[in-house]
Order: sequence, then structure tokens, then C-alpha cells
Amino acid sequence: MNIALIAHDAKKKLMQNFCVAYRGILSKHDLYATGTTGRLIEEVTNLSVHKFLAGHLGGEQQLGVQIEQNLIDLVIFLRDPLTVKQHEPNVDTIVRLCDMHNIPLATNLASAELMIKSLDRGDFEWREMYK
Repeated sequence: MNIALIAHDAKKKLMQNFCVAYRGILSKHDLYATGTTGRLIEEVTNLSVHKFLAGHLGGEQQLGVQIEQNLIDLVIFLRDPLTVKQHEPNVDTIVRLCDMHNIPLATNLASAELMIKSLDRGDFEWREMYK
């Protein structure tokens, strides 16, 4: 499965911790991320992450194209609903694209953990048929 990982600045450390905690599951899948988030994940996990540009430099749009082409199976976007800065990825765009293309989306730690555990159980096999 192709998993997209995105995090606002205030949630990047949380994304790193999440990826460390679920490294065993994530290592079985192809990971995609905006540039800075991908680099930070690689630094702490030694997982291979396909990195797009930084979110504010076009990485969000690059991921959006992958979603539109049905090349992403799951999106984890740890967002900061309180202090979003202008240069950070726009959650509305990603949410809209995921809704349009029926791609599961987690926007907080609780939903991310539920999805990653479901992924490990095989609950996302329907994505292979959906493609």
C-alpha cells in the first residue's frame, strides 16, 4: 500500500514518534511525504520515504496529484487546528481530494492509530480491488 504522511510544523515531532512506534507496520508499505516531514521520518526510523517538495513549495500539490490518480491508499495528515501558519499545507485541499477519490484519511493521532492497526490486520485489502 502507498501511504502519504503529512504533518503541520507543530505536529512533526508527533509524526516522528508515530512512525517510530509503528515502524514495523510502515516498513511493509511504500511511504510518501512532503519534503521536511519525510526527511524527519527518515532520520528517526531509517525507513525509506519518497519525498516530494516541502509542503509550501509544492509538495502538497504533488501529493494531491498522486491522490487524484488513485496512487495513494491511505493519508495520515497530522494537522494543527489551532495554530496553522500560512506556509503550511492546506488540510482542506487534501480532505477534499480524499473525499472525492474515496481515500481513507486520518487527521489526528487517534484516527491514525486506528487506521495503521487496521492496515496491519488487512482491513484495507479492498483498496487493491478499488484500484
